[in-house]
Amino acid sequence: MIATVTKKNTFDQFLVECPEDGLYELVNGEIIEIFPTRNHIDVADGILDSFHAQIKNLSLNYVVTSKTAIRTVTQAGVEQGRRPDVSVIDRDLWYSDRSAYAAVHEPIQLAVEVTSMNWNVDYIHKLDEYQRLGIAEYWVVDYLAIASSKFIGKPKVATIFVHLLDADGNYQTTAFKGSDRIVSRTFPELTLTAEQVMNV
Repeated sequence: MIATVTKKNTFDQFLVECPEDGLYELVNGEIIEIFPTRNHIDVADGILDSFHAQIKNLSLNYVVTSKTAIRTVTQAGVEQGRRPDVSVIDRDLWYSDRSAYAAVHEPIQLAVEVTSMNWNVDYIHKLDEYQRLGIAEYWVVDYLAIASSKFIGKPKVATIFVHLLDADGNYQTTAFKGSDRIVSRTFPELTLTAEQVMNV
């Protein structure tokens, strides 16, 4: 019997070989296609629009996009290519090489993941990878209240978790539900409530 060795892609290979149509991530060396639902897309787009309005109205030095891949590394040292639903990136970093792929190796300012059926990826794996990379702010938007009650509590209620990096490089987490106003370090003047984000 001959064993088949599957080629494991690096992040740079992922950028070259990733198909141009569709959404893909690099997970454990394999290029994986992502299939978000319309509801998922609507929630992410609503957040993106709100962030874009903040950037424009306050002349903030950020770019917001849904099309960026980020190089992260797992605890085991495996390169991943993550594609947040919403990315807020320092404008100087983004404009430093506009002919490059829409991908970054450096930590971005804010990443948003809208949770789907594979919720554990957002709650556990991406949280660890984004913290390890040094992303200053990370939102997990669990609009379906789909995570285990260990994370979301009982009774399960749609929740937005905002993780802020502290001085020691660890995330400190605050949960926002219902009419709670979301507190963001990146956008301190944001007036969105949790239910406004999730009930689009």
